[in-house]
Amino acid sequence: MAKLRFGPARVPSRRSPSEAIKLLQQRGFTACEIDFAAGFWMAYPWAVRFGELARKAKIVLSVHAPIAGFMGHLERDKKYRMAVGMLDHSAGIAKAAGAELVVFHPGFLLGRKRPGTIKAVCEQLSDLRERLEAKDRAVPFGVEIMGRVRDFGTLDDVIAISSRCGWVRPVLDFAHMHATSDGAFTEVEPFAEALEAADSVLEPGAPFHIHFSDIQYANRNETKHLPYGEGTLRAEPLRDALAHFERPATVISESPDAASTRLIGDVLLS
Repeated sequence: MAKLRFGPARVPSRRSPSEAIKLLQQRGFTACEIDFAAGFWMAYPWAVRFGELARKAKIVLSVHAPIAGFMGHLERDKKYRMAVGMLDHSAGIAKAAGAELVVFHPGFLLGRKRPGTIKAVCEQLSDLRERLEAKDRAVPFGVEIMGRVRDFGTLDDVIAISSRCGWVRPVLDFAHMHATSDGAFTEVEPFAEALEAADSVLEPGAPFHIHFSDIQYANRNETKHLPYGEGTLRAEPLRDALAHFERPATVISESPDAASTRLIGDVLLS
């Protein structure tokens, strides 16, 4: 298996960058996703220092943008401008911290067919990219697979966006895919197929970016993340599927408790 980095979906302390890195090291993590999904909390000086310490500790970072920071709006109105601002600021923090990429959600159908939604998302991402390039913060972005069966953001949607926007990478959320497939991710094959799809659009050397946790779902829609072992999603098939690829991987645990994250890491790194 190629190199695998593993860590949590949240910075473990907001008191100081040094305390956060110390906790990550104590817990044996080699990755961490900066958690802005619910809003920004990290200032630029904090991000710079956190990134410096993370590099020394050989911990790779990523950023999860706020949930409202999505593209594909019907109108370029106040909500669109706010989303652009959120993604712009997320990219700025990512650049300051030296993060691998900015994870964002793909948006919504909003009454459109999928091809029209994909076109709108890509057009707005292209405009965003020009803005980021002008500010020297054109970091890679990662578009995440969603967890509701009829919503925008399937594996095919994410692959289509990534294939059209070379700076956007697919983020494989296996809990979401397990939910929308009614629990189909129990063997190696579906994991390997999803990884193969992502591998086909990733540039050489770019790592797979993966979200993982156990999941509760109903009617093929996610309801909540579960402590590891309470649902039916397991890490062994993901570990075995990753072994088929030479590409490195960063796996982020979105488990609701620290014990579950440790258990998942133990399996993936065994």
